[in-house]
Amino acid sequence: MSLSPFFKSPLTDFSGAVVSHQWGGRCANLELKALDCLEAYGLDRGVKVCESLILDFQECSLRTKENQRYLAMRAERERQYKSGERSKEDRYAPSPQPDSY
Repeated sequence: MSLSPFFKSPLTDFSGAVVSHQWGGRCANLELKALDCLEAYGLDRGVKVCESLILDFQECSLRTKENQRYLAMRAERERQYKSGERSKEDRYAPSPQPDSY
């Protein structure tokens, strides 16, 4: 398993940073820690040793748990609305007033 491109050129060097989270993303620190760990242990051994860092970075970038939590809360609200526990006005929280920072 290799992450390097098959053909290396200046174009691949330039475009490699486009996929990175280092441009001010919220996952920049996790990505850097995972890549440092992979660099320290090598790719083959590093995938096993650095598994927790890699999984944390994947969770941060893909937000799978956050999306599942959002869908679960939305489904619960819909269930409460359909069962009559919530009225139509109370279905969702009221939006904030304009210009209320």
